[in-house]
Amino acid sequence: MTNQQFMSEMDRLENILFSFALRLTRNYEDAQDLMQETIFRAYKHRDKFAMGTNFKSWSSTIMRNTYINRYRKMKSRKHVNEPVESFLFAVENKGAIANGGEMNMRMEELEDKLRQISEIYSVPFLMFYRGYEYKEIASYLNIPIGTVKSRIFLARKKLKALIGDRSTAV
Repeated sequence: MTNQQFMSEMDRLENILFSFALRLTRNYEDAQDLMQETIFRAYKHRDKFAMGTNFKSWSSTIMRNTYINRYRKMKSRKHVNEPVESFLFAVENKGAIANGGEMNMRMEELEDKLRQISEIYSVPFLMFYRGYEYKEIASYLNIPIGTVKSRIFLARKKLKALIGDRSTAV
């Protein structure tokens, strides 16, 4: 399709396509934007139009697909209707000061429970808790990796039992 043929077909169908765009968007300005986008896409892909087929159907399909794609894109975006200035509180660092009292109490309680179990279990457990790998713990303590894993498992089991005893006593 040549440029001249394309423009004459588009001029002939302009009113029909615009009324279709209005029906899709229900807004005059959005319909104008959709019409412009449709003409642009149809012109860009005019070489794909097969002569002898229905130009009105081809361009209407382009318009409908363009509208659907734009609708999906707008639906997935988050829209903020308030000015950015009202959201400055999110950037400012004027939040509450963290209170570490409860965490300190829990750590003291955990350390007390760790003192109740044997040192052969608590040392590998604490090293693992602090981020050491099994291999590093094994080399530091000069014991096999399997023993390290076993002692960490048993330390967890003993700690659970000690913590469980406290919850039933309360």
